[in-house]
Amino acid sequence: CKTSERKSRGGKAETWSRGAAKEKTLECGQIVWGLAFSAWPAAEDGDTDPACAVGLPCLVLATGLNNGQIKVWEVQTGHLLFSLLGHQDVVRDLSFAPNGSPILVSASRDKTLRVWDLSRDGRNVQGYPWRQVQVLSGHVQWVYCCSISPDCSMLCSAAGEKSALLWSMRSYTLIRRLEGHQSSVVSCDFSPDSALLVTASYDACVIMWDPYTGEQLRTLRHVPLHSTLDSSSEIHTSSLRSVCFSPEGLYLATVADDRLLRIWALEFRSPVAFAPMTNGLCCMYFPHGGFIATGTRDGHVQFWTAPRVLSSLKHLCRKALRTFLTTYQVLALPIPRKLKEFLTYRTF
Repeated sequence: CKTSERKSRGGKAETWSRGAAKEKTLECGQIVWGLAFSAWPAAEDGDTDPACAVGLPCLVLATGLNNGQIKVWEVQTGHLLFSLLGHQDVVRDLSFAPNGSPILVSASRDKTLRVWDLSRDGRNVQGYPWRQVQVLSGHVQWVYCCSISPDCSMLCSAAGEKSALLWSMRSYTLIRRLEGHQSSVVSCDFSPDSALLVTASYDACVIMWDPYTGEQLRTLRHVPLHSTLDSSSEIHTSSLRSVCFSPEGLYLATVADDRLLRIWALEFRSPVAFAPMTNGLCCMYFPHGGFIATGTRDGHVQFWTAPRVLSSLKHLCRKALRTFLTTYQVLALPIPRKLKEFLTYRTF
């Protein structure tokens, strides 16, 4: 694998390139199906093969490839740090632990998820490969998506099945199956406080779950939009492709086959904004809000302005409490029932 660099050309581009910014291509040698960024811990004195400068963290990118390999790159230099071997088919999705720990989870068409320890002491005696912590088996179809909860206690995985699987990130055991969809579940995401989980399916529904109890809290149904945005009589389906939470946890974005990007307000259980797009496959909020990126089958990434919201004080309090309290712990508190319902997202 090689790293090719092309210096920018043109007046403004040359000014930009003088700041050492270059267009960079990572040659993976295989079709790339999954991507995940993470901060890499700083190298220590005496490290014989530091991925980064001593004392300075760097950004790494994990790529899931068509041949089942995972290649991890140092973004600034384009240097290939190492390859992870184990999957027997396409690596469809990747997810780093959100708390900064060097744990990577991969989802594959070989119907398994694998957990990798990328810490410097995670290597075996020969120094290669990096340690595979666990293989999670339970799906009977290709695994499309994996998502680690922000508190790093749970992992959700979605495959070509009507149920999603919820795993413990502490014991690496199956917690429960989330059953309720009528068709294949293809996408999942946790809320920023880990108190909610959403799953999207080809049945054109998003289901919001309490991951601690397995209870279905609400269902968001994608109904046809009869307007100038979608006037084609040839569109008969609104199968969902992707769902993601906004950074403050009050909105969802969904991409469906009816050529629409929708933004939902959880409080109203309905879309508050639409955007026409074709061939949409995935969506992701910018970490600080305000923008959504969408990926398409024709190779484009598009950016959309999303509604900005100032969270209410009561929602900020709920979010802060739910970051470290489970649903069962909230229900055990000596507080009024209505407050419990609010803290557990039964009401907004």
